[in-house]
Amino acid sequence: MKIIFNIVMGIWFPVLTNPSIIMIPSIFSKGFLVSVPSAIIQIPLTIIKKTCMLKSMTGFGRAEQSVGDKTFLVDIKSLNGKQFELQLKIPAVLKPFEFEIRRLLSEKLNRGSVDCMISLKETGSAKPVTINTDLAKAYYRPLAELSAALNLDPSHILSTLVKLPEVITPSSETLSDSEWKELQGVVLNAIQRLTQHRLDEGKALEKDLTERIKNIRTQQEEVIKLEPLRKQKIREGITRLLEENVGKENYDSNRLEQELIFYIEKIDISEEQVRLKNHCEYFMSLLADPEDGKGKKLSFILQEIGREINTTGSKAYDSTIQKSVVLMKDELEKAKEQVLNVL
Repeated sequence: MKIIFNIVMGIWFPVLTNPSIIMIPSIFSKGFLVSVPSAIIQIPLTIIKKTCMLKSMTGFGRAEQSVGDKTFLVDIKSLNGKQFELQLKIPAVLKPFEFEIRRLLSEKLNRGSVDCMISLKETGSAKPVTINTDLAKAYYRPLAELSAALNLDPSHILSTLVKLPEVITPSSETLSDSEWKELQGVVLNAIQRLTQHRLDEGKALEKDLTERIKNIRTQQEEVIKLEPLRKQKIREGITRLLEENVGKENYDSNRLEQELIFYIEKIDISEEQVRLKNHCEYFMSLLADPEDGKGKKLSFILQEIGREINTTGSKAYDSTIQKSVVLMKDELEKAKEQVLNVL
């Protein structure tokens, strides 16, 4: 029996070349069960599933590594932000690679207010500065003559000399292609640690947002239970007012019934409850979606949830329902605060 493998959606699936054999995939076990006429064969297979998890925009990553005769320390900090905003601090030796570093951070981090600082630790063999000896000698002669003419101590000439323009200049040394590739690995390592931090923060965010939406749905169920009673109370209240002020025999009951139907339809909240339920379900499905960068979508859905809650409150005319609406609004505001930090 010959087995080949195909890739579907990033997962290795075994495909048996014998058409008489029926394959039964079991993605929740460590392999696939293959049904054959005389037996059931377990084919061992390790499946690596992509974990879908919410990412926070908050995170920190640090990496340090020696590159040639230099040691680089990369610190990356990320906070929440509407777009990708980068504050980059790098030593002069990395200036030629600034745009590459910016592009790398932008591609990997997507969104947020990011601070990246790359520090250079020189070793003994490195040359951080260059001394212009010829220029220093040219400065020294007139300074020595002036010192002798004024009877000054010449021992302080050197300290003055090194402060003069262009005597000591930063080294123009840059990284080679191989060193730049090594440095890219250091930056990627720091990004990876920051991403892991974002995932850890995202777990807490996902748990909290899930709890908020569940609480909104719980209060919505209370509203749905109270809806028939609310209509009945409105009908009885209007009828009682007419009987007390006009008299039971002085109004047309058929016309009253027509007006009550029109009024109750006008303040009906069943459509709002259907839309609210759909928005909550869409929010939960988007939380489980493996795609990155869904913070803005979640924020838009919360706006729609808020619209339905507000409409329910304005149509309710019932104190008990209003209490549930207030509780839903409270949960919604907490969710909005949290979703601002979602990538």
